[in-house]
Amino acid sequence: MLSKLVVMAAFCGVALSKDLAPTPPMGWMSWEIFRCQIDCVNHNDSCINEYLYKTMTDELVSGGYLAAGYNGIHLDDCWMRKNPPRDNEGRLFPDPQRFPSGFKALGDYMHNKGVKFAIYTAESKDTCAGYPASKGHERTDADTFASWGVDYVKVDGCGDAGYYPTGYPLMGDSLVNSSRDIVYSCSWPAYLGSNEATKPYGKMIAAHCNLWRNWADIQCNWNSLHSIIDHWGQYGEVLKKYAAPGHWNDPDMLLIGNTCITNEEAKTQMALWSISAAPLIMGNDLRTVPPAHREILLNAEAIAVDQDPLGIMGTRVTATSTGEVWARQVSGGWAVGLFNPSAVASKVTVNFASLKITTPMKVRDIWNHTDLGTFSSAYSTVVPTHGTAFIKLTA
Repeated sequence: MLSKLVVMAAFCGVALSKDLAPTPPMGWMSWEIFRCQIDCVNHNDSCINEYLYKTMTDELVSGGYLAAGYNGIHLDDCWMRKNPPRDNEGRLFPDPQRFPSGFKALGDYMHNKGVKFAIYTAESKDTCAGYPASKGHERTDADTFASWGVDYVKVDGCGDAGYYPTGYPLMGDSLVNSSRDIVYSCSWPAYLGSNEATKPYGKMIAAHCNLWRNWADIQCNWNSLHSIIDHWGQYGEVLKKYAAPGHWNDPDMLLIGNTCITNEEAKTQMALWSISAAPLIMGNDLRTVPPAHREILLNAEAIAVDQDPLGIMGTRVTATSTGEVWARQVSGGWAVGLFNPSAVASKVTVNFASLKITTPMKVRDIWNHTDLGTFSSAYSTVVPTHGTAFIKLTA
């Protein structure tokens, strides 16, 4: 793992000063479901406030998610006080009505339960929801975040993209030189269009980005999820070059746990995110996750694929209108997803030769935790509509 980090650092002309995010981050984030709800009188259970994040911290622990590896609670936009936007020393601070205990106390609450504290800002004057952000205040904000005990910061865009080549490296340097190790999530490439081949990922690594939001925000529906899957399929070989321990591509939050996607669609997202070495950051209400979705989220074998220490990103190998094969080299073998994007059940086949495998392979069903036998040159199965059979191949 270390040698791979050093090689990538040398490729980008930068020395790695901190070994952060050796595997894709995991956790829970508020934005997908709770957005920017600040009416705490009429929406107390869904308001962006101290109560919500303490509640989700408790649910992360009691629901078994922390034990499975989901170890962060991520605040998104709208936590800041608007007027005045900064205190007398030029520092951001949380809205005192919604966060009366302050962020140091909120971070301590999370840390005392073994949970990491993650927050949000933007490389613009204001955030996307119109709250004070970090443009021109990078060093102050990095030091402020460190003083609160922040473990992870997502830095959005929301402004003039011409500032990003200056602002994102400045924030990265500021975080590296703060008093605390803070994982740095950059949204820089998400504002640079759809052609992944033209985005300066080497510069993002040099700016100390540990992960980055590459493309469109996910919405809670199948069409949005499928569009992101297809984008990753199209650009997988480009993105793979930049994914490694310490820096990951981020296709956005997991919709699993919400009723906006089916059980089969939830399996597809879990399988293809894991094969893509993507962060597993849930965007749901942990209090209302359906049992079938909870089982998917807590599947230890699927999580092991995502968190595989080799850190090799998988890609789409073959694609037709009725079946796609996605594969990732992992410790001891290959993780393979047989994805059916069509509206009817379809037989999907992985030919071992497409993975440059020339010997018989044992096949294990990751969803059902069962061994399916040894197959000489291929494996086929009927996959439900929008579903993915998730298997591991070993010699």
